[in-house]
Amino acid sequence: MRSITLRQLRTFAEVARRLSFTAAAKALHLTQPAVSMQVRQLEAAAGLPLFEHVGKRVQLTEAGRELLRYATGVADLIREADDAMKALQGAGGGELHIAVTSTAKYFAPKVLAEFRREHPAVRVRLTVSNREAVVRELADNTADLVLMGRAPRGLDTAATPIARHPLAVIAAPDHPLAGRPRLRLSQLAAETFLIRERGSGTRAAMERVFADRHFRPAETIEMSSNETIKQAVMAGMGVSFLSLHTVGLEVAAGRLRVLRVAGTPVMRDWYVIHRQKKRLSQAAHAFKSFLTERGAALIERAIG
Repeated sequence: MRSITLRQLRTFAEVARRLSFTAAAKALHLTQPAVSMQVRQLEAAAGLPLFEHVGKRVQLTEAGRELLRYATGVADLIREADDAMKALQGAGGGELHIAVTSTAKYFAPKVLAEFRREHPAVRVRLTVSNREAVVRELADNTADLVLMGRAPRGLDTAATPIARHPLAVIAAPDHPLAGRPRLRLSQLAAETFLIRERGSGTRAAMERVFADRHFRPAETIEMSSNETIKQAVMAGMGVSFLSLHTVGLEVAAGRLRVLRVAGTPVMRDWYVIHRQKKRLSQAAHAFKSFLTERGAALIERAIG
């Protein structure tokens, strides 16, 4: 594979991360034919197919998964070299790719904005996905750091808690139970719960709480985002178990109410996580230290 180029590797890695030639072309500001040509040339150099089509979906082959591991390593080394040169120049810059779960998007931009005020030379890329997709980025080592509510099992990671994370039951302000001073979870058994999709960290946290308390609601309706759930709860479709970090504005405005259910809010933690053996760039080290020292106060301020 001596004839391969960095451009081909970068194009391949973008397609592999997104599993879409169209999305990769858009991210790279190229045409789809140009992306396809780069991948075909790389496959010719490798002597093996790197992608396969399963129905309408694109999947990595075994050779593709193996090459992605090396492509990611090459990208990391180039970025480290760039950071090292900038450090020698005293620039304090470099690139920083942060992946966050969809619930963390309510505070991540404000925290990053504060970080960049102190480190203006750092170039930041932020991706927001559900927990399942963020774990995939962590496994593929394509993000420098991830922000999520719980470290995934089965991966060798370094997870540092940065702030407390409360979750509770929310309802419309005119819900019959909204004014009760104290409720048992069992009193909500007849309610319709609006829940996140599988792969969501909020969904997983809710299922653990319900299992621990042997609770099963009468009906559940699955929705794919916190915003959709909030609108549905305000419309009176049901109640939901959500992170209080997602509903601060609506509760303050009186558009949602937090039900006073015994044992809630359920307190979890927010973590900054990376692979245990990952060589963090100068920018990643700086952001991790920033979160460890000031994350709790900044997140509370961002949500409030």
